Amino acid sequence: MDFIKTTEQDSYYNHLEQMSIKELLVNINTEDKTVPSAVEKALPQIEKLIEAAVAQLKKGGRLFYIGAGTSGRLGILDASECPPTFGVPHELVIGIIAGGDKAIRKAVEFAEDSTTLGWEDLKSQNINTNDIVVGIAASGTTPYVIGALKACNEHNITTGCITCNHNSPLSRTAKFPIEVIVGPEVVTGSSRMKAGTAQKLVLNMITTTTMIQLGHVKGNKMVDMQLSNNKLVDRGTKMIMNELNISQKEASELLKTFKNVRLAIKNYKDGNK
Repeated sequence: MDFIKTTEQDSYYNHLEQMSIKELLVNINTEDKTVPSAVEKALPQIEKLIEAAVAQLKKGGRLFYIGAGTSGRLGILDASECPPTFGVPHELVIGIIAGGDKAIRKAVEFAEDSTTLGWEDLKSQNINTNDIVVGIAASGTTPYVIGALKACNEHNITTGCITCNHNSPLSRTAKFPIEVIVGPEVVTGSSRMKAGTAQKLVLNMITTTTMIQLGHVKGNKMVDMQLSNNKLVDRGTKMIMNELNISQKEASELLKTFKNVRLAIKNYKDGNK
């Protein structure tokens, strides 16, 4: 099957510089509305990747995201939010970007063009067969990401990907590919827009669903969240109040004692107040 890079095709809109602010906003919003539908079509693929991720993490493995540019930054963002949200170790979900941490803020020229550095970056994390590696690349052609996944396949490490082109080299490399076909961007080739939004939605699904499957949510509450600011302490206190039907003062004291919503609730129910 032929590979057509729709993320690079000409925008449906022309003469952008002649449009008013309102016209530009309406056109961008019109295109953004198509993204959730594109994600919906990929749900069966997303489900398969998450099933694989849950299986690997239950073995004691880790979830890696690896990408370049916007894709790499989105992976790092998603990984960095797992510890405070779900109370998991920082080493459980790891984001890697071509060019290293300095590339998070500033583009590193040609970092994405190496076919070997991705695997080197994974090896520096002591990658092993219990882990799962998800390559993120809107185009599906980034050498850094494809090279990393090829090496993972050779070493019997589970691979997945998130891309926005059908039948791309990356899709054909990953064992569990996710293809969210969003079509051309308003600004031709600017895949930080619809493609980036699609990738963020999929990343939200992957980590949230995986963490729920691993038991880090009770009911619909983040009972393992880190109490890293007053807002979260207040949220945790209210969770305990509602679950145990106790006063704010009692709930606050429990949280101060056990420093975790789940533990506070469990110990109260066990009689360890």
